[in-house]
Amino acid sequence: MAERTYSSLDRLICAADDTLAVLFGRQAGTNRPDPAEGIVEGDLTPTEKNLSARLMRVNHVGEICAQALYQSQALTSRSERVRKTLSLAALEEQDHLRWCENRINSLGGRKSLLNPAWYLGSFVVGLAAGFAGDRINLGFLRETEKQVEGHLRSHLDRLPEKDLASRAVVDAMKEDEQQHGETAHQAGSADLPIPVKSLMRLASRVMTGTAHWI
Repeated sequence: MAERTYSSLDRLICAADDTLAVLFGRQAGTNRPDPAEGIVEGDLTPTEKNLSARLMRVNHVGEICAQALYQSQALTSRSERVRKTLSLAALEEQDHLRWCENRINSLGGRKSLLNPAWYLGSFVVGLAAGFAGDRINLGFLRETEKQVEGHLRSHLDRLPEKDLASRAVVDAMKEDEQQHGETAHQAGSADLPIPVKSLMRLASRVMTGTAHWI
């Protein structure tokens, strides 16, 4: 059976549906088990719970941004192969959204009030990366994953030692980010210019700093 080729309209409709799913909690993902399930952990103090909830909110915002980036990059990609690479990464990282949201709820926290704004801004950036060409598109994916991996590593240092559930979620996410970055590299990603990487780091700091509180 011949593989279906999607038209531009088909992809726009799918992108709109994906946007609603991300912002209103209807992600499909791959249905992988939540790494936090079944973990027995020590009692957290109110201060520790508050810190963990804020950090997991930041991680949730990061995944909101990742979904917007991958969806818009896939929408503008010239290559079906690159489009599939981006779409698969987005699907796998929908699991991350679910895991983060579950953990936020368990800790008595809340998601960022600015999620629609984070999504819109990241979607625009992803469109620009896609229009720049597939090698740049993949390079943007690789650099994004590299920076997110470092960000998650820092959270493992900051999370309370007794919060084993959050630490399990973050560790599983970090492994996925590393794999997605490597996949982009093997697919032929370009190395982004240093100013672009620096701008991405700056934008990430603004996002994480704001999402920690709002």
